[in-house]
Amino acid sequence: MPWRPMTSEDLPQVQALADEIHVDHPEDLEILAERQRLYPDGCLLLVEDGTAIGYVLTHPWRLGEPPPLNRPLGQLPDEATTYYVHDVALLPSTRGKGYAAQAAAMLIAHAREAGFDNLSLVAVNRSQAFWEKVGFRAVAVPGLEAKLSSYGPDAVLMVQQVPGA
Repeated sequence: MPWRPMTSEDLPQVQALADEIHVDHPEDLEILAERQRLYPDGCLLLVEDGTAIGYVLTHPWRLGEPPPLNRPLGQLPDEATTYYVHDVALLPSTRGKGYAAQAAAMLIAHAREAGFDNLSLVAVNRSQAFWEKVGFRAVAVPGLEAKLSSYGPDAVLMVQQVPGA
């Protein structure tokens, strides 16, 4: 499988991918580096023919409280209630190769192994249908609309219960 653990040495490549993929949702290198430093077990790089073509950033967090974009976390919560999928970013050239589904399966397995009973994310860029295919469901959290607006007009908070948890 072409996914491998992300290292701090990969961060310039991750930043270049983020800048290309998330034009409307930019994040500074310091933010990406903090996510990787705080929870390296949840950060992956997708490499094909020696070239980075995608990445995953995830970490434990609080259910129903997605962190704002491009803001440092400071630290992970002592009592995390969700395995939060901050970003699954893939170049357009990867479409149809099954990499997104591989990433979803690996994240669900990691959440189960780490003892989480759910995963959550904010779907953006018309990705809600994909996340529904892999078991996530949209949820409404009162008062969250303003925070979600920073993610874009189609942002949707989604949750999946971990099978077998």
